[in-house]
This record gives sequence, C-alpha cells and structure tokens, in this order.
Amino acid sequence: MKRLLSCLLALALITGCAGGGTTSTPSAPDRPSDEVVVVMGPTSEPEAGFDPAFGWGAGEHVHEPLIQSTLTVTNADLTIGYDLATDLSVSDDGLTWTVTIRDDVTFTDGEALTAEDVAFTYNTVKATSSVNDFTMLASAEAVDDTTVVFHMTTPYSIWPYTMAIVGIVPAHAYDSATYGSAPIGSGRYTLVQWDRGEQIILAANPDYYGESPKMKKVTILFMEEDAAFLAVQAGQADLAYTSATYADQSPKGYSLLSCESVDNRGVNLPTQGNPVTADLAVRRAINLGVDREEMIQNVLGGHGTPAYSVCDKLPWYNPASEVAYDPEEAVRLLEEGGWTLGDDGVRVKDGVRAELTLLYSTGDSVRQALAADLSNQLSVLGIACTIEGVGWDTAYDRALTSPLLWGWGAHNPMELYNIYHSMPDTGTALYSPYANPAVDSYMDQALHCSDLEESYALWQKAQWDGTTGVTQDGDIPWVWLVNVNHLYWVRDGLQVADQKIHPHGHGWSIVNNVDQWSYVS
Repeated sequence: MKRLLSCLLALALITGCAGGGTTSTPSAPDRPSDEVVVVMGPTSEPEAGFDPAFGWGAGEHVHEPLIQSTLTVTNADLTIGYDLATDLSVSDDGLTWTVTIRDDVTFTDGEALTAEDVAFTYNTVKATSSVNDFTMLASAEAVDDTTVVFHMTTPYSIWPYTMAIVGIVPAHAYDSATYGSAPIGSGRYTLVQWDRGEQIILAANPDYYGESPKMKKVTILFMEEDAAFLAVQAGQADLAYTSATYADQSPKGYSLLSCESVDNRGVNLPTQGNPVTADLAVRRAINLGVDREEMIQNVLGGHGTPAYSVCDKLPWYNPASEVAYDPEEAVRLLEEGGWTLGDDGVRVKDGVRAELTLLYSTGDSVRQALAADLSNQLSVLGIACTIEGVGWDTAYDRALTSPLLWGWGAHNPMELYNIYHSMPDTGTALYSPYANPAVDSYMDQALHCSDLEESYALWQKAQWDGTTGVTQDGDIPWVWLVNVNHLYWVRDGLQVADQKIHPHGHGWSIVNNVDQWSYVS
C-alpha cells in the first residue's frame, strides 16, 4: 500500500507540474507531446542501479541499456547490427575478435569515447559481474583509439549477442560505488532523477551521435499490477504493463497492446531419476498430448502463442520442433510402450504407476494455472499429476527428479546450451538430467564456428538433425507449452514503435525503442 500511494503521488506530481507551453494532444493532455510516462513492475527497477558491471541491461530481463551505447544491437529479426561498432571480425581459430568503433562519440561529460573505454568496460564487467557469464573472455585490449581486441579463452561465435547488451562506461569517470546511481554514458538518454522504489526520469541526450530521440523525456514508474491499472483508469499513464487478468477490461482512452514474445513456459522431464519421465514413450506422449491452443485461450485469455522450443521464431530455431496436438497418437505411444490403463484411470508399467508431481513457483498465478491445466490434460492420457507450489530455494534441486514449470526465452542461442548441454562435473545438463553426445557436439561446433550466421544451422541441428536431437522424434527432455505475450495498456494516440519479439521478463524490452515513439492526433 505504501508503494501504491507513493507511486500515485508521483503521478500527481508529474501531471501537476506541467506548465505553460505544452502541446495539447488527445494522448497527453497535460504533458508536452515529446514526453511519455511508462509503468513497469517493481522487479524491473534495477536494484544495483544503472551500472553494466552489476547487471544493467543484462540478467533475466535483457534489454538495451539506453543510457549507455553498445558495440552492437539486435535487429528486428534478431540478427546483429551495429551501434558503436563500424566493423568486426573474428580470427579463424575464434580466439580473437577485432572491433573498430566510431570516432565521433562523446560521453555526457564531454569526453570522447574511445577503444580504451570499451576495453575498460569489458575488463571491469568480467571482473565484477555476477549476472552474466564472461568466462569465455580472457581480456579486452585497446589497440588504438578506434580499435579494440577481445582475447577469448575459448571460441565463442555468439559474442556479438553479448556485445549488444554491455553498455560502455567511461574509464576516466567510473567509480563502482557511485556509478550505478549517477551514470555517465553516451546513449540516447541520460538519467536525471531516480527516486528509489518509485520512479526514474530519463532525458534525451542532446549530444547523441545517432538520430535525435522523438521522446525528450521518459518517466518510468514502478508499480504493482493493481496500482498500474489504477493509474490507467485515472488517465495518468501513457503506457502500463498488465496481464491477462485485466485484458478483458476497457479503460476509457486506452487500447491493449499485445507483444509477441519468446517468453516461454515449459516443463522439464527428467530422463534420469524419475521412473515415469525416464521413459521416452511417456515424454513423447506428453508432448503430443498437450493442447497448447486450449492453454492459450483458457489460461492466457488468447494472448500467447504455442511454444515448441526455447527459441521459437528466432534465427537459430528449427521448425522441426513443431508438433500437432494428437491425443490419439499420444495414447497409442503409451500403450505401445507398455503403459496399461488401470481401473482407476491411471496407467501402469511393470508395477510403476504413471504418477507425477508437477512443481511451479509459488506466487506465480499464471504458472499455477498452466500447471493445473497441464495436470488436467495429462489425466486424459492416463497420467496422474499432482501440482505443488514451491520456492526457488528448493525448486532447482527438486527439478532434478520432478517436472517443474519454468520460464525461459532469450535473444541469445546460449539458452539452448544452458538447458540441453551436459556439464563436465555431472555428465548431464544443468537444470534437468539429460545428455546426448551428438547434441553436445553440435552446440560445441556452433560456438567454435567462425561465422555467426553459419552457426545458426548448427544450433538448429542440435534441436534435430534428421536422426537425433531434442525434438519429438528425438529425446524430448523438455516439453514447451506457450509463449506468453507481453501486454500493455496504451493511451489512444500514442504510437509505440514496432517491437522486436520480447525475451523473458515483462519489463524494459518495451522501451528499447522509446526514442522512436510519438503521439498522433
């Protein structure tokens, strides 16, 4: 309640402080037409501030850092484009990346941005960050003012995706104790105010080297979902996040924006340690027996897409992952696999009942609803499924033997690696027991590939190469259910620029291109 009251007070101050000279539009009657108020959830506020070394732009909610420039960017189709970089190349052995950068960029304190700042940033992030994995980087070296060389510990073909989220900080003015609260950057915006727990205010950088932002002031409020909807009802937000819970409402002066995502929900099916899911016939039957469209309509209110992998619609996605809903074939697979239907409606094989405990994270209503829906669908197949809410303090350990409803989805092929590649210390994958040497080999080859676009084909083969992989005709150690659309209430007249497919995390992705937003009459 305290957060709700303080956020609504902040909204009142924003509208009450608008003075003369405003341009009256239907979209922002009390603010200039080049200002916008955005509401995000409380978890979107960066606890450590706006320092790339402590996770700004990275982590679970990956996004463009706005305040800082990056070497590369992801294009609309999730291929790689340039920001600071003007050219990049990698050595044949994959151990050296050479990047040339622009020579016309300055930080907001007037100092020139050079390769020395780039090298300093990456060496600092490597030494400091607990959010991103930088073990593949040995060191960064500034060769001259416009050339930086990255020395790698191992080939890493997808390094350009890391370069798209690491904001460059000034070597001459960086202090890890204070930078997060008072960042100096060279990006599209500057931070002018941060009221912790309530709001941040960004202003367009007048010296930005790229196209001048259309939105000169961006105020971001952090609110719980119910408070966000109250702000919309009061007409005090221009864009506010929401969920399917509120999607059937019709607040006056707003429309619902539904953004496609690769923010997927799926369940791991341990291939070891669980006598039911260890059976390939069961895993394949579950994948075929899931009515994803029913889940989208009944749980997500129609705001989602079927999920067949952890990387649907991304450049490295293999369409062979897709399956059609076929409960009859699912039943046939179970019966052919020796799972006989008992008098109580539960299948049995060699004395083992087809019983599962399906875990979901406590407090996540969507995951709970999806778990309940999946449980009901499995019961039709003769698989008894009890759902249980758990905290993340125990979820990771329990997922080694029980299915858990997860959320994944990133603008980076490493998501595949992290989920399916075996670990040297255990011999199986990190989050759920699974191992396939061929799958491992394809992903290793993908990382060692000297051409990023050529690596996409290897990531696709790890999913299915015609003989083996992690899809329906392969090992199917995970079953993917839905991709959750990210929903926002948008004030009439506000033109939100076209969105890239959103990654996991309903937060900063929406404002990746806030500089291109505008109001129309």
